Amino acid sequence: MAEIKEMLPFLIPLIIVQFGLLFYTLYHILTHKTYKRGSRALWLVVALIGMEFVGPVLYFIFGKEDA
Repeated sequence: MAEIKEMLPFLIPLIIVQFGLLFYTLYHILTHKTYKRGSRALWLVVALIGMEFVGPVLYFIFGKEDA
């Protein structure tokens, strides 16, 4: 338990960034109609299952339509 308390100053900002990226990704997926690859349902599944950093990053690399 003491090890977790020592890591909290590092973990809390990481968790905040992780959820911020996830929520921004979900917002972007739900408000746009077109994607470079895949569909809305596919990117929602990828973002939610790959919740840590992988899913949102994959969406912004491969799925986000360039403006």
